[in-house]
Amino acid sequence: MNEHTIPDASFLTGWRKSTYSGNEGGSCVEILDSYRSGVPVRDSKVPHGPAIVFAATGWASFIAALQGGELTA
Repeated sequence: MNEHTIPDASFLTGWRKSTYSGNEGGSCVEILDSYRSGVPVRDSKVPHGPAIVFAATGWASFIAALQGGELTA
């Protein structure tokens, strides 16, 4: 999988909370849909922290596996 990191992802705008994150206000994953090099993912509790950028095809496969119930905790 082609991925890289952004050490401080706070300069990017347009983050949204993943629909798979709970509404309890605890652990939330944010993603950025319009990044040219892939799909950045970060921890919403650490906005000045890093983001991992996944290849769009890898991210799509991950979401499909979640939706298909292929992944378990």
